[in-house]
Amino acid sequence: MDAPTPEQNAACRPAMVTLGPIQVSRLILGGNPFSGFAHQTRERDTEMLDWYTMDRVKEAYRLAEEAGVTAHIGRADQFTARALHEFQREGGNLDWIAQTCPLVGGFDIGINLARQYHAPCCFLHGGEMDLRVAQGATDEVFDAVQRIKDAGIAVGAAGHRVETIRWEAEHLDLDFFMASYYNMEDRTRQAQRNYEIDEDYRAEDRDAMCALIQELPAPVIHYKVLAAGRNDPREAFAYVAGAYRPGDAVCVGIFTKDNPGMIREDVYLLEAALRARGK
Repeated sequence: MDAPTPEQNAACRPAMVTLGPIQVSRLILGGNPFSGFAHQTRERDTEMLDWYTMDRVKEAYRLAEEAGVTAHIGRADQFTARALHEFQREGGNLDWIAQTCPLVGGFDIGINLARQYHAPCCFLHGGEMDLRVAQGATDEVFDAVQRIKDAGIAVGAAGHRVETIRWEAEHLDLDFFMASYYNMEDRTRQAQRNYEIDEDYRAEDRDAMCALIQELPAPVIHYKVLAAGRNDPREAFAYVAGAYRPGDAVCVGIFTKDNPGMIREDVYLLEAALRARGK
């Protein structure tokens, strides 16, 4: 798409929503590209890892702030913690919505990092929740949710499966949900991506998840809305606008090597689509 004009940028700064103890822009910067998770090919993963040095991650943070984005969803690992710490020391002010990460370790590691670096929000990894719910191995989930609450941090949980999100709504007292528009592969056997299987982004999964979103009792962060770059952005954000409820937010990752203006374009498209529907 053509880059939005300065007038369009000014008119389409993201609105704010409440998430736990903080207000955040309703477009939130995703972190998968910074960690080398393209959800495309191994080669694309490597390209993102090669590109996103610490300095380029911080530059992406600056571009996001300039576009009115106030929060970042990123893995609870040392790289993300340091990137945000350096960015904040240099004058930046993004809030960290920390995601526990099974590749790094158990729930405790992510929760402790979120607490140490003053993340106001923390949620349980979607693939791990898919796995645990499917296998009935949820005892540690209840403990983790309570530890996050005890730390004074807003707690959420993610999922790619409708069944996962429905179980979370029925069994957990959450401040927010992370709902993936797509169930790209079977996460009922392992929490992480299986590169031997091509991911499958099905329209019926998106429809089913967005129908469930309408019933959820807390704010929802909609994610994978662009199908990891497979969907046309205008169509994708128009669809989001139909499923979006007041108080929800939307997470998107960016790859500044492809397009340094990507985050501004995403803000413009989302806000234009939402305002066209009076939201």
